[in-house]
Amino acid sequence: RTPQLLRAQSTPSSNMIKGIVIVNNSGKPRLVKFYQNVFGENRQQSVIRRIFQQVSTRPDSFCNYLEGSVPEWGENIKLIYRHYATLYFVFAVDAQESDLGILDLIQVFVEALDKRFENVCELDLIFHSDRVHYILDEIVMGGMVLETNINAILQAINDQERMHRDSMKKVGPSDSVDAISTKLGAGRNW
Repeated sequence: RTPQLLRAQSTPSSNMIKGIVIVNNSGKPRLVKFYQNVFGENRQQSVIRRIFQQVSTRPDSFCNYLEGSVPEWGENIKLIYRHYATLYFVFAVDAQESDLGILDLIQVFVEALDKRFENVCELDLIFHSDRVHYILDEIVMGGMVLETNINAILQAINDQERMHRDSMKKVGPSDSVDAISTKLGAGRNW
């Protein structure tokens, strides 16, 4: 385990990753996951807008991390991001986190998306948001890094899809809720 992960586990109240935001070049959010609460839709929109303004105004020749101003998460927040085609992948993290480690984590996430969707694009994030969230949940949960091995991530995704296909084979299109729950092993008390 990395020292950052051990440090984060020893202090359960602090998340190393505060939030993950994917926005397009126009600032429209395509995936938003807050690991440290931001209460209220207006405040959430404000955080997304503030993050987008900070990363989108930087030339691509600049480094991919900056000390961000996100008052909802306190001081000492870094925004680490990558700009791929029409999308910004932004991770808001504690100031103590490794910039290169988080850039590598973004790369793992994008590679997993790319392998799953075969050349991922913005439309994949829109029309398959459930799968995108599942892939992200295999990598990060509760603001902590779970897995960085691309093969293990893809295997977990493939296993989940296989289980879903197998469960759908047990269910017929005209089955009632009681019949479905019985076939899936839940019985009538489901």
